[in-house]
Amino acid sequence: MLLAAAVIALVWANAPFGESYDHFWETHLSLSIGSFHIEESLHDLVNDGLMAIFFFVVGLEIKRELVLGELRDPKAAALPAFAALGGMIVPALIYLVFVGTTGEAARGWGIPMATDIAFSVGIVALLGRRVPIGAKLFLLALAIVDDIGAILVIAIFYTDDLSFLWLLAALGTFGAMWIGKRVGIRSFAFYVPMALAMWFFMLESGVHATLAGVALGLLTPALPMYSDREYHDRATRILDRYDFDARAPFGPERVDEDALQIAAIARESVSPLNRLEQALHPWSSFAIVPIFALANAGVRFAGVDLVESVTHPVALGTGVGLLVGKLVGVTGFTWLAVKLKLGRLPRLTTWRHIIGLAAVAGIGFTVALFVDSLAFTDPELIDLGKVGIFAGSTLAGVIGYFILRTVDVGPGGAAKGPQEPTTES
Repeated sequence: MLLAAAVIALVWANAPFGESYDHFWETHLSLSIGSFHIEESLHDLVNDGLMAIFFFVVGLEIKRELVLGELRDPKAAALPAFAALGGMIVPALIYLVFVGTTGEAARGWGIPMATDIAFSVGIVALLGRRVPIGAKLFLLALAIVDDIGAILVIAIFYTDDLSFLWLLAALGTFGAMWIGKRVGIRSFAFYVPMALAMWFFMLESGVHATLAGVALGLLTPALPMYSDREYHDRATRILDRYDFDARAPFGPERVDEDALQIAAIARESVSPLNRLEQALHPWSSFAIVPIFALANAGVRFAGVDLVESVTHPVALGTGVGLLVGKLVGVTGFTWLAVKLKLGRLPRLTTWRHIIGLAAVAGIGFTVALFVDSLAFTDPELIDLGKVGIFAGSTLAGVIGYFILRTVDVGPGGAAKGPQEPTTES
């Protein structure tokens, strides 16, 4: 759906009625309640509003990995974290080699740092058992650390006209929610209005509003109120009052009350993080991200020299940064981390896997487009950045796929390498 939305945007922008693309997304909407007034274009509502939900889901994923997943163990997290560091530093340096360090074009150094989790993990999923589970988790952890880096870059380097008063209001709202979490407030009726207020304060502060989503994701509790044992004991005490071989001993009102109690216990036996991620992930993946691509991928090529566009320093720096920078940075820093004994390759993972994964990490679609829209104000530079993103990401995906596709596999379909211990052993 993400790819389809990008293609639709390109076709729409370059059709005979292509002017309607910009006219549609620049349509302004306003909301006034008393003295409160907010006005944004559809494009800004997507980038500032809907993408805040996307980054909230990213924040939830980061929190889950930090508390329960691959990043909870510093030793396990060291290798993908070091690899991600190389995958951010080298692409940024390559970009600056092409465009220099002065002028507005230099602001785009953050564009090739990003890895698109949806595309990269999706391509690896197509390869099935040719890529061992350890290698897939390596890529996932790398992409999440990469997201953390991109978030920090956005917060520090792509924030303009900072208003400390509005920022203080946003931090105060965040602090109130943190206190609410500490004292045990569980109701969404408290957190949702506070989250909306924090988003608005961040929007007005000059810090990009999507960072409110990340902060709220990291604030969300990753552990349930009731443990498995508590859930079992509490539900059993209620159910034990019933003799299911005879008529129900209570009237329908009492049955309804008990059923609601069990439902509440079951609900609080699942962490808020899991509940929110399950509820929002489909909307983020199948609605918000495609809409974002539709609103941002429309590059107009009418009257443009394609050769000149592709060879422009901004497009070259972005494309080569994604393709070569990620490949060299991720592979090189992974090799260095192994040599320094900061980590070791995942089980059944070979260096061919690492090279293929490093290439796939060069797919920088969603977050790269987002940073592109923040880095430049000149529409021509924005479009050139998109050209580099499309070219670099496409080549990185194709090359990474074929590298991983050529990995030798054993007779059972698993990649050749040290064997997993069996149940008997």
